[in-house]
Amino acid sequence: MPEVNKGCAVAVMFVACGLSSPVRAQPDIERSRTDAGMASSSSVSVPGDALFAPLFDFDQVIQQPAGPPPTPRHTGIKAMVKGLIIDFKYLPSRENLMWAGIGGGLALAVHPLDDNVNRGLVGSNVADKVFKAGEILGELPTLLGSASIVYAVGRLKDQPKVSHVGMDLIQSLAMSEILTQTLKYTTRRERPDRSGRNSFPSGHAADTFAFATALERHLGWRYFIPAYTFASYVAISRLPENRHWLSDTVFGATVGIIAGRTVTSHEANPFPVAVTSVPGGVAIMYVRRNK
Repeated sequence: MPEVNKGCAVAVMFVACGLSSPVRAQPDIERSRTDAGMASSSSVSVPGDALFAPLFDFDQVIQQPAGPPPTPRHTGIKAMVKGLIIDFKYLPSRENLMWAGIGGGLALAVHPLDDNVNRGLVGSNVADKVFKAGEILGELPTLLGSASIVYAVGRLKDQPKVSHVGMDLIQSLAMSEILTQTLKYTTRRERPDRSGRNSFPSGHAADTFAFATALERHLGWRYFIPAYTFASYVAISRLPENRHWLSDTVFGATVGIIAGRTVTSHEANPFPVAVTSVPGGVAIMYVRRNK
């Protein structure tokens, strides 16, 4: 039993904590500085520009969303398909490169633990009972069906904000599946149960993190914990079933975050949180925009 608990702890630590803290990178630091200069209030008194330099040579600003993405004029099927095509234009970005680097690094870091974690979880009655529902909850038909219901309700009741949520959920799942299946049949990693060579990355992890990311972006930061707890639960559920390695789920979560944020973040109107270096340390500046 201690071995099982150790495996669960490792999985939760890396999947739930290591990957589920979304940030938004803004490539244009000059625009953020202009906005900060025009703002009427700031939580930190900031010296002149000469005192600041980009942290670790990142010419970017990490930002916290100021609310849900603005509702588009049209949320019909045609707009959804067109929006997904446009979303792929935003896929090659500095932010997504950062996420891929973080996820890839974490997946490599936990790779030596793959065998031990699976050995501790597979065959455990406790793990089977706790994570049994994860397979069904994380299936693409379950997630896509839920997103379609939200979309249909919004369309039928003529509530564009609701249909926009459903539309972004569907688009996030579509992008997640395309990325996941491409990686699966490129890497050809064998599953732990030797049932196929499509283990990396975990589709359940990718889709649930894409769903959770899009949902959290629309509903706000107060849904951060439940959304990513649900996604982490589903991701971990693939380990007791011996269908995935821990590193599969870690990078799958990364793919989902990239998909969900690509669909929603380029529409966002964020509050800037600038991270910059100062002599002897680092300064974090938060500026609220008056509307």
